[in-house]
Amino acid sequence: MVQTPSGGAGNGAAAAGTGLMSIGAVLNMLREEFPEVTISKIRFLESEGLVEPQRTPSGYRKFSAGDVERLGHVLRMQRDHYLPLKVIREHLDAMERGEAVQLPVLGRPGDGDTGQEPAVEGPTAARIGRGRLLAAAGIDERTLAEWESYGLLAPVEDGMYDAESVTVAGLIAELGRFGIEPRHLRAMKAAADREAGLVDQVVAPLKRHRNPQTRAHAQARTKELAGLTVKLHAALVQAALGIRLP
Repeated sequence: MVQTPSGGAGNGAAAAGTGLMSIGAVLNMLREEFPEVTISKIRFLESEGLVEPQRTPSGYRKFSAGDVERLGHVLRMQRDHYLPLKVIREHLDAMERGEAVQLPVLGRPGDGDTGQEPAVEGPTAARIGRGRLLAAAGIDERTLAEWESYGLLAPVEDGMYDAESVTVAGLIAELGRFGIEPRHLRAMKAAADREAGLVDQVVAPLKRHRNPQTRAHAQARTKELAGLTVKLHAALVQAALGIRLP
């Protein structure tokens, strides 16, 4: 159970006497488990119907402890089970209705990208088919093809995409609402590739080590470095814009 903060003031604190929290306070709570989550991600999940915070008369979002717990479930299912948002929404809605439902697992589809996908173990569980990516992101083939032409998304093998492609697609769509077109995002993709290359360079000796435990440690080190580079990137962007996010 996610605990609500007990004190504080301003936008980052729970609304006095209501137990409701601002989006900044929710972000701080979620980052304890999900250090890469952003305000944009929370807003995107809201736009996709995964959470419905209350609104003040002036339009500010106010989240309950239940909202925060639901967001935690969504992020956990994306991270641990690689599920698209549509599947997550259906699963949570069924749970709220009191239905006993088994958590689905995405695997490699056996006949195209329709029907129930079998659960599989290993790396293939982190793959999502093109049809499911389109449905989860709420886009059409033409839009996805345009994003792919700019290198923003690409299948990893056999027409399958990694699970993070759903998040990338959602953020591209959200930026598009502000008039930022895919062609404008090529520089971000190039910067991300360079950052990933730097991380790979650091962990490469661990991956090549003869000791299996050392090689396994490379994955944990990769995640740690990835989290630090994401935080640094966000801090640099904020510094360049002269702003401070809650």
